[in-house]
Amino acid sequence: MGSTQHPRRGDTRQRIQDVALELFAEQGYEKTSLREIAERLDVTKAALYYHFKSKEDIIVSIFADLTAPIDELIAWGRSRPHSLETKHEILRRYSRMLANAAPLFRFFQENQASLRDLRIGAPFKDRMLDLRDLLQEPGASMSDQVRCLSALFTVHTGMLALKDVAGDPEEKREAVLEVSFELMNRAHGVTG
Repeated sequence: MGSTQHPRRGDTRQRIQDVALELFAEQGYEKTSLREIAERLDVTKAALYYHFKSKEDIIVSIFADLTAPIDELIAWGRSRPHSLETKHEILRRYSRMLANAAPLFRFFQENQASLRDLRIGAPFKDRMLDLRDLLQEPGASMSDQVRCLSALFTVHTGMLALKDVAGDPEEKREAVLEVSFELMNRAHGVTG
């Protein structure tokens, strides 16, 4: 037997996801075909079909890979005291998660209209609502509910908004978290 190693199926799946995301970012979801993805990978369309039957299947799989850590974060948050420190840690962990998935979130941001009908929108919205519920106090005033939701979306959109701003990515992430924490603190009556 030769020592030629074949890539594991997971590696091929990941390569397909990465290349598809690159093409979707370059030319948009609607304008990218499975044929173009296969060509960029230098594989046949049949080989691509072995892993994914459609562009939507690729996006759904990428989204599933992303949502597993969000689900873990939600479970972690539910198992912790409902304290301000826990809420800060939820935002911190979510920020790290988003930083690691920056290309995917840029894709979501830039292709919202195309993705509206795909089967990923509702589950993502549900997860955002679960995170919101972990961050706000029961019976919070409307202003404090808005502050908690704004803290979450500051983390969510802050990195996208700063992608073209010069500076160290970690410094940007820390600045986004600082503003998010200020909103969270204010929602919980902590000033200064």
